[in-house]
Amino acid sequence: MFENQPKGLFALALANTGERFGYYTMLAVFALFLRANFGLEADAAGQIYSTFLAFVYFLPLVGGMLADKIGYGKCVTIGIMVMFLGYVLLAVPLGSDNIAMVAMIAALVLISFGTGLFKGNLQVMVGNLYDDPKYADKRDAAFSLFYMAINIGAMFAPTAAVKIMDWAQTSLGVSVNDSYHFAFMVACASLVLSIAIYYACRPWFKHVENSAKQTAATGGVQVEELTPEQTKKRIVALCLVFAVVIFFWMAFHQNGLTLTYFADEFVQPLCTGVQTMAFDIINLVMIVIMVYAGFSLAQSKEKKSKVISGVAIIGALAVLAYKYLNISPEGITLSAPIFQQFNPFYVVALTPFSMALFGALAKKGKEPSAPRKIAYGMVVATIAYVVMAVASIGLLTPNAQELARVTGDATFVNANVLIYTYLILTFAELLLSPMGISFVSKVAPPKYKGMMMGGWFVATAIGNYLVSIGSNLWGDMPLWGVWSVFIAVCLIAALFMFGMMKKLEDATK
Repeated sequence: MFENQPKGLFALALANTGERFGYYTMLAVFALFLRANFGLEADAAGQIYSTFLAFVYFLPLVGGMLADKIGYGKCVTIGIMVMFLGYVLLAVPLGSDNIAMVAMIAALVLISFGTGLFKGNLQVMVGNLYDDPKYADKRDAAFSLFYMAINIGAMFAPTAAVKIMDWAQTSLGVSVNDSYHFAFMVACASLVLSIAIYYACRPWFKHVENSAKQTAATGGVQVEELTPEQTKKRIVALCLVFAVVIFFWMAFHQNGLTLTYFADEFVQPLCTGVQTMAFDIINLVMIVIMVYAGFSLAQSKEKKSKVISGVAIIGALAVLAYKYLNISPEGITLSAPIFQQFNPFYVVALTPFSMALFGALAKKGKEPSAPRKIAYGMVVATIAYVVMAVASIGLLTPNAQELARVTGDATFVNANVLIYTYLILTFAELLLSPMGISFVSKVAPPKYKGMMMGGWFVATAIGNYLVSIGSNLWGDMPLWGVWSVFIAVCLIAALFMFGMMKKLEDATK
């Protein structure tokens, strides 16, 4: 799985892990922070949340266009510095008045602009590593590993946010509202780690920091020449994929908005018994260790590696057994943001299985194309919201639930509903996101790589802006009706993708 990959992949992946850990720590509590600190209603908080996400994913287009001229590495460095300033400003507890609101908006502008310079260009650099014929056939696997690294950071983020907020409240005596800022401080520290990794390992990938124009000007590797017709064909194919991506992210990023609202308002807050183990990040890490040690045990040819893998599995099982034997009989109270750890956990745990499956299919010449994987991903996302719709039948509307909680008549569902939903959404994500990024990296005309990767993020931005549709429906509409909107959106996008499949697959030839 990790063999025969360029060292630059691991350096860039780790740098991205640090940045994403901070970002998702902030994002895990951001929607709740808006409602708690500023007293905003669900739709207003959702509008700010979705607008921020939209800018985070729109500005990589600008960053990509700039990088095509001045170089990818330079944009990445500037981006990290700008993001850091934004997180510092967000971490300062200024209260809930107009000045605090202006400061928060300024912080969001800096974070989104810095991300625009950093995010897409780092991924272009990853793709450039695989322009080398020696690594060309490992591109899809590389982006799966890169995506896994992103989610390692995201997996720890919700727990980090919740734990540091609890610590600030209990140990420092700060208010609930001010404790949110301690979660934002984590993002500042993570960026310091990210930039340290980037520059410490820079010799491994320095050769891919320049744009195609810069490389050509210095006599480096020659840029692939395409005819105007070929260029147009590829750009059209990419735009069709971008159109579908919009609707996936619109549905997927409900995990930070309406699915978080659902966790906060409709999930049974008291968790007891063996189910509590699912909410302990240590247990999730042990499972991840067992998965990777198991693959190492199966694939390693050296006895030493097999022994180490076996010891790791036994150690992880011992920790899980200890945790099981010491389950608290009182149970635990669930915090809504903690549910967001399941998606990245599933990504990290399932990536080896995904790579093994598609690797086996590739050897048999039966691996689906990247566009076909994306279409399958939309079908799977549809299934996830079918689960939510079925589970929500008979539940009160959000507004009615709010009143019922006051009177003690509220109805709650088991936490497993969201745990299973996040699992299904993760299957969809693994089919769509890393494959989509790989598709862009492979198909984009070389001279426009930065801009086309930016186009991917623009599509993501539009989808993230449309996330607010969920919060706009959150109120008097039955919950099954809210989820049905996303069922319809994902299904229509899947059908569109299948209808355009021939054109998309031709572009890769």
